[in-house]
Amino acid sequence: MKNKYDLTEGSVLMNLVKFSVPLLLGNLLQAFYSVADTFWVGRFVGKDSLGAMANIVPLVFILVALIMGFTMGTSVLVSQYTGANNQDMVHKTIHNSILVLGISAIIMTIIGIIFSKDILLLMNIKPENMQYALDYLNIYFYGLIFMFGYNLFSAILRGLGDSKTPLIFLAIASILNIVLDPLFIVGWGIIPKMGIKGASVATLISQAISFILSVIYLNRKLHLISHKLSDYRYHKELTIKMVKIGLPTGIKQSLVSLGMMVLVSIINNFDSSDVINAFGVASRIDQFAHLPAQSLSLAVSAFTGQCFGAQKYDKVKDGYKWGVILVVGITSLITLVAYIFPEVIISLFNKDPEVIRIGSRYLRIVGFTYIPFGIMFITNGILRGAGDSVPPLIFTLAALWVVRVPLAKILATPLGSDGVWLAIAISYVITLVFGQTYYFSGRWKKKRVIMSELDPS
Repeated sequence: MKNKYDLTEGSVLMNLVKFSVPLLLGNLLQAFYSVADTFWVGRFVGKDSLGAMANIVPLVFILVALIMGFTMGTSVLVSQYTGANNQDMVHKTIHNSILVLGISAIIMTIIGIIFSKDILLLMNIKPENMQYALDYLNIYFYGLIFMFGYNLFSAILRGLGDSKTPLIFLAIASILNIVLDPLFIVGWGIIPKMGIKGASVATLISQAISFILSVIYLNRKLHLISHKLSDYRYHKELTIKMVKIGLPTGIKQSLVSLGMMVLVSIINNFDSSDVINAFGVASRIDQFAHLPAQSLSLAVSAFTGQCFGAQKYDKVKDGYKWGVILVVGITSLITLVAYIFPEVIISLFNKDPEVIRIGSRYLRIVGFTYIPFGIMFITNGILRGAGDSVPPLIFTLAALWVVRVPLAKILATPLGSDGVWLAIAISYVITLVFGQTYYFSGRWKKKRVIMSELDPS
């Protein structure tokens, strides 16, 4: 099959490594988007701007989660149709996804621009942070179409087994973002000083570049994007399948981000703004710590999807075994660094002694959950690749809304910010227990996405 990268042949370990390394590098580059923003904003705009960024992050994650959920459905379908050698259904999946996601991006952009201030008010944002947050968000929403498009095309390529090409485009965009950040934030030459608005402008331009490069590649190199408007037909059955696979993942990640917004609201109730500022920095560090697990999870998901499409079900357990071994090895090292050198890490972004102290406590408490978090992501990758994405949603909801949020409110009174950090750590461990129990039950093996009676004509 043309454009196919077969992940089911050869060494499972090497296939996972080759596939996940470009994803990891790409995710690292994406993380540098926000970290570069945090660094320059924190150093040259002011401490209150960091608090604004901390309030913005959960909201941005909700948008990203919705995008990732839908594109995950596309990626799984593309991978399974690729494994089944069904080129026609690959093309139909791609064009249906472009149509649906494009319309969704436009609707979400309009909603975001109109209701950005109302959303921030619901988060109990401090008055000194409000204007900074609005300045960033009002520009950020205009770039949603580029973020939607790039993530969709990356998902398509992952479904085909290609994780290297999106990395190249992302590397170009990330380097551009890192260069543009100080130019727009601080100002240089004819470019005026824009403050936190400049961070958002730099991100918008960079995402637009990665989107344009993806379109050119899929169109000219792989010939996967049609010039005929008639090919962009809405397929109800395909959309239902994408939603069934991707929506639970999107809802899960969105509710995690919503839970983070509730935590931010709890943190905003502390008298000192140092707590939210410390959380803003420490949660950025979490992004880096979670990247290996997220990258391996995507690799395992694509591998599982192709195995199911090719009916090589027995190989899936090898993907799980090697995924867990890799993620435990990597996250163990990250945990060690977070525990031994938290002050050094936090001080890179903020020199305030109290922010460093509170942020270091966060890393020492939450850092120990990086390993169970990583294993949880591998398990979820297997389930998504098999098309069984509802159980992870249920487990996450239970751990988040039954454990994390209530426990954070309870522990915040006697333990202060440490109580909130402890609630986060406990919820990760509980999610892992639920996921492992379901995985070893074997119920997910009965899932099949590609069934002839569901394939739209």
